[in-house]
Amino acid sequence: MSQKNTTCHSYTQESNFSQRIENEIKALWEQRQEGFLQSFDRKRLYWCKITSKEHNKAIVVVNGRIESCWKYQELFYDLFQQGYDIYSFDHRGQGLSDRLIDNKQMGYVDEFQNYLTDMNDLVEHFSLSHYQQRFVLAHSMGGAVTARYLQTHPQHPFDAVAFSAPMFGINVPWQIRPIAITLTQVLTATASKPTYAPGYTDYYPKPFEDNPLTQCEVRYRWFRELYEQKPELKLGGPSTRWVWQSLMATKQCIQLTRQITIPTLVLQGGKDTIVSNAAQIKFIARLAKTNPSSELLMILDAKHEILFEKDEFRNQALDAVLKHFSNAVKAAD
Repeated sequence: MSQKNTTCHSYTQESNFSQRIENEIKALWEQRQEGFLQSFDRKRLYWCKITSKEHNKAIVVVNGRIESCWKYQELFYDLFQQGYDIYSFDHRGQGLSDRLIDNKQMGYVDEFQNYLTDMNDLVEHFSLSHYQQRFVLAHSMGGAVTARYLQTHPQHPFDAVAFSAPMFGINVPWQIRPIAITLTQVLTATASKPTYAPGYTDYYPKPFEDNPLTQCEVRYRWFRELYEQKPELKLGGPSTRWVWQSLMATKQCIQLTRQITIPTLVLQGGKDTIVSNAAQIKFIARLAKTNPSSELLMILDAKHEILFEKDEFRNQALDAVLKHFSNAVKAAD
């Protein structure tokens, strides 16, 4: 049996997903500790953690737009089984954290900077100093938040970072690309109240056949069902302000790569249509000039949600992340 197949058996597989999500994963999820932290502007930020006295290393999972910790139960379980304590949170304006505007379905943020402030406050709240090793695993928008957090908080406690399909650029039509920042800024400034970016609406669960996120039907259906059972998690499209703020932040992610000094892995979905793969390549090419411990791994046929993909892609991604974290520790010794 090849090495490739032997490493992944301890992860949840599509064949046992339904059984495991109802049993072992659910049992571990029910043991989580959770709460709310009050942000600098008095918003309630939801957080959770799953810990064991036996563990001496931790991963902070930073999720993407429209996501919630609740969506990551399988991932938390699989990482916990590998000996990691898990910490996570919901960004302001989504998940179980306070929504910011009257339309609770619209993705909104005043300033992208607020996400970084929140992350810093939550990381301090988690109080990770007793661990021997501390890592970040960040997906999509969480990748941009994490990159900007690492760039602006040099005293952060982390030993390495892994990005899953990070939002270092948004996949906007090429005709709009040169004017996207100006356009979304003008649309934001001229609207009397927050409005959806062109083409977006309230939450709408795309049929599996048309979804741009994953090719794994069992994981996709579970996540959509979860949002039906817990409708307070639902979030629709982004506002023009969110897009404007995010476009400016993604630009800074690439401009300020030299501020990221810890070992860095970027996982890229070969079939990703949500974020810009070209921007990820640009990011890693710049980062490699100042950070020798940085690499990009393209998972050939994976869509955007690499950690919710079919086993053949997800196993590969998890293997790469765990190897990256253990290599970072060896390098530090």
